Amino acid sequence: MIVLGVDPGLANLGLGLVEGDVRRARHLHHICLTTESAWVMPRRLQYLHEEVSRLLAEYRPDAVAIEDQILRRQADVAFKVGQAFGVVQLACAQAGVPVHAYGPMQVKRSVVGTGRADKEQVIYMVKASLGLGELFNNHAADALALALTHLAHQSVLAAPARLVRT
Repeated sequence: MIVLGVDPGLANLGLGLVEGDVRRARHLHHICLTTESAWVMPRRLQYLHEEVSRLLAEYRPDAVAIEDQILRRQADVAFKVGQAFGVVQLACAQAGVPVHAYGPMQVKRSVVGTGRADKEQVIYMVKASLGLGELFNNHAADALALALTHLAHQSVLAAPARLVRT
C-alpha cells in the first residue's frame, strides 16, 4: 500500500509518501510546499493543487492521510488552512484517491505511543521508523507521521477479531 500523508497549510504544506505496511514501511518521498505571502490567494491555491496533483499522478497512492486540525483561537489561520485542506481534497477527488483524516493526538498516539508527545518525539520516531538519518522539515515529518498512522490504522482494521476468554 502507498500512502500520501498531508500536513495542510497555506504557507507550508507538508507531503510525505510511504509504502508497505505498519511493520515494513518504506520512505518514498517527502517535500514541503511553500507559497509566498505576496502571491494572490488564487495563485497560492493553484500552486498547491498543481503540486499535489502531480504527486498523486506520479506515485498513484492507494490512500491519502490528512491532518484534521481544529484551530479554535485564530479564525484567519483556520480559514487559510481550511482552503489548503479543500484544495488537497479536490486534487484527491479528481485522482480518485480516498482521503482519511486523523487528529493530532491520534497521530502522536500511533507514532510515539502517547497523545501528549512533543514535536521532537514525533520526528525522532518517524526517522527511526523509516530509517531516515537526515534532518528535514517539520511539516514533511508531520506528513510522514500521518502516512504511518494510516498504515497502522489499516493494520488494525485488517486484523482478525480474537475472542478473549476470561
